[in-house]
Amino acid sequence: MSLATIISLFFVPWILIWAWLAPLPDTVREQVNDALGYGFDGIIVYVDESGKPPAFYSAGWHDRKNKIPADPEALFKIASIGKLYDAVAITKLVKDNRLSLDKTLADYFPEFVGRIENAEKITLRMMVQHRSGIPNLTDTPNFWTDPPKTSKEALERVLDLPANFEPNEDYEYSNTNYLLISELIEKVVGHTKFQFIKEEILIPLKLNNTFGSLNEVNIDHLMSGYYVGIEDDIKTADYGSMIATAEDLGIFLRALNDGSLFDEGEQEIYSSIYVYEHTGLIPGYQSIAKYRKDIDTVVIQFVNTTDFDGYNWNLSEIVYNRIVKILRSKKSS
Repeated sequence: MSLATIISLFFVPWILIWAWLAPLPDTVREQVNDALGYGFDGIIVYVDESGKPPAFYSAGWHDRKNKIPADPEALFKIASIGKLYDAVAITKLVKDNRLSLDKTLADYFPEFVGRIENAEKITLRMMVQHRSGIPNLTDTPNFWTDPPKTSKEALERVLDLPANFEPNEDYEYSNTNYLLISELIEKVVGHTKFQFIKEEILIPLKLNNTFGSLNEVNIDHLMSGYYVGIEDDIKTADYGSMIATAEDLGIFLRALNDGSLFDEGEQEIYSSIYVYEHTGLIPGYQSIAKYRKDIDTVVIQFVNTTDFDGYNWNLSEIVYNRIVKILRSKKSS
């Protein structure tokens, strides 16, 4: 065996291989319990199978220090999953002719001409689809250790930076796009984006456990968040995430996928601009929200442990995929 082979074997993430190849449990409950062996502090899983009452699972800690067990009805920071709600909001405003997908950033924010490269060419559609070329603000130095306190501060981090590519010539996930989209929604509706989301999405779906920010929730109801190597609970760190229970998110996701969330003509617009599933990742919180059409099932998974090297994210995806396999096997048996 060569030295290179020996070295490569040393760096193999064996925990990922074992998690993938381990025998599949018979039940979702067993898989959720087994997930704690991968270093997660806590996990919540919500399963909505068509024709059945929703199922709730949890394991590990809601609060590690105070030994409070994980609660399947706890609040959780859903991070980038919030972009699904933003895209629905844009869809409704486009349908009402209050916004145009083909108007440019310069049309809506002339003050950014000369400060955001290609502002005259970047359309709203490109921003929704991450095809603008605008640099990602969360990739700027010290974003996670010294997060901006306001949207203005966040945007200042990318103003005057060169574009990463010409508009619509490539794809690159950029949170800056959705910061600008949030600002645009508020400019058009005359109040907060979350108030618009509440009126157009949450109230019609009777979602009473979805919130726009950390300031709106009882902190004790929010699941603690942990970063590997840091002992402290980091749930009070504010990165601007929406917060929801797994059940509220699951109800929203089913309504998004079956079309019941939309008024006439809106689903066609939405389908032309954005996706129907999403993941979320910020320090201490990782989430997966997907609808599996082949088994007509929504599966939401929250894990409250993240790390620097991404192994925890990979493990979370493996656990999620194994849960879906268990559900598929039961459907086919």
